[in-house]
Formats: sequence, C-alpha cells, structure tokens
Amino acid sequence: MTATPAPAASPRRRRRDRTPLVLLLPALTMLLIFIGWPLVQLIVMSFQNYGREQIFGKPPTFVWFDNYVRVLTDAEFWVVLARSFGLMVVCAAATMVLGVAIALMMTALGRVMRTVVSVGLLLAWAMPALTGTIVWGWIFDTSYGLVNYALTRITGQNWIGHSWLSDPLSFFGVAAIIITWGAIPFVAFSTYAGLSQVPDEVLEAASLDGSGAWQRFRFIVVPYIRSILVVLLILQVIWDLRVFAQIYALQTVGGIRADTNTIGVYIYSVSMATGDLGSGGAISVILVIVLLAISASYIRTMLTSEDD
Repeated sequence: MTATPAPAASPRRRRRDRTPLVLLLPALTMLLIFIGWPLVQLIVMSFQNYGREQIFGKPPTFVWFDNYVRVLTDAEFWVVLARSFGLMVVCAAATMVLGVAIALMMTALGRVMRTVVSVGLLLAWAMPALTGTIVWGWIFDTSYGLVNYALTRITGQNWIGHSWLSDPLSFFGVAAIIITWGAIPFVAFSTYAGLSQVPDEVLEAASLDGSGAWQRFRFIVVPYIRSILVVLLILQVIWDLRVFAQIYALQTVGGIRADTNTIGVYIYSVSMATGDLGSGGAISVILVIVLLAISASYIRTMLTSEDD
C-alpha cells in the first residue's frame, strides 16, 4: 500500500506564510543600515591604529589586539567601569523602587489625581535629558540654587556658595537624582499597566483572609507582574550603564572630569579629546559585549514569559 502524498500548499497559503517576513523586511533593512553597518565599522576600527591623521585621509594600519591590550591593562579603564557599575546599581535600584511605589499609589488615587500624576510623569518623561540636567543644575547651583537656599533656611547654617559638583561623591548623588528622575515615568507607567491586570477578586479574597497590604503585594501582586519587573530592571541596567548626556552636562557645569567620568563619557574623551579612535572603538566594543550579555538575559526572560 503506497503512502498518500501530502497535499501541496496552495499559493494563498504560501503568500500568507511569507507575510510576516515581508512585514519585517523594512525594519530589518533599517537595522542593518543604521546599526549593523556602523557596528561592523566600529569593530574594524577597534583593530586599527585610527587617529586624527586617518580622519583626514591617511590609510589606517591594523594593530589587531593592541588597542584591547592597552585598554584592558589601563587602570583608569577599570576605575571608570567600576564607577559606572556603581552608579548603575544605585540608579536602577532607586528607579525600580520609586517607579513601582508611584504605580501602586496611582492605583489607589481617584481619576482626577491619577490624571494629574500621569501628566506630571509625562512632562518629566518628555523632557530631553540635556534640558532636564540643565534645570537640575540650576536647582543645585552654588550661589542661586534652590537646594542651598532651602538648606540655609531649614538648618540655620549658610549653605550659599556650597558646590555640589566639586566633590565626586556629591556629584554622583546629583547625577543619580537626575537619572532616576528621568527614568521613573517609564517604570511607573509600565508597572501601572501590569497592575491593572491583577484580578481584583484575588486581592479581595486575600484581604478577607486577613492578609495585609505588604503580604498582598509580595505574594499576589509580584508573581503576577514578575516578568514585567524583570524586563524593566534589565532595561534600566542597560540604560543606566551607558548614560552620557547627564554626566557630560554636569561636568560642563562644574564637575571634575577626571574624577567623575563614566564609561560613556570616557569613550567620548578617549576618542575625541585624545583623537585615539582605535582605543575608543575597543572600549565601545567591550561595552557592546557587556550590553549584549545583559540583552541576552532580557531576550531569555521574554521567551520564558511567552512560554508561561
């Protein structure tokens, strides 16, 4: 007895199977042009002796791993990288805690107050990072800043003239405030959207059983929105690790660059200030590898949540 051959797919079925690829093709083309090709150029540059002479037309020469060896054996690179990770940990933790707290508060507010809070968050989110940093720089201004004036009035001591940016510790305190302030709206809105999916019946049943607010949040709310929180945390780690505009702007206002560089500003300084684009490219590739490792965790989390 011969096996019955499988029916051939109809032309309409074949066209339908190709539809997702056709729809993704423009986006993939844009990614290849604006991200893929520059990334390839960056990798090639990281293996070359590429300086100001090469910018003006002199052919670059390949030095292969010399740039990477120079970067990885430079003590300043490791100090900057550790400083960047420290700032990232503080900002990501503060952003997640405050963003989730604001989202929980929004669920308890009435429609009018929730709208007011949403508008305030949107205004903070819409403000460009550089503009927000300038505004916060005025707030912490040495002579006319609101913070120094308020501390003078509250403590009775003269804070006028105190510089918050000259000391590295207070500099990063101000930077952490600015970075966290700009990132909270995204976490708050995303978490609020997730909280709207938690069944009210489950919360009411837990409340009738005597569970407190913290217990309901820990054992009911968090499991429902865990995948959202994990994705938000990973995104915050990626964004805070490569922060540039806020740090650079504060350094321009009054920070000491040698003591306050983060990895993003350090790449800019090595590439532009010294003209060593090869070493700057090597540092950038190292940062890309770190971010890809974090992004792999993000993708794995997304796939796991879809399977669940």
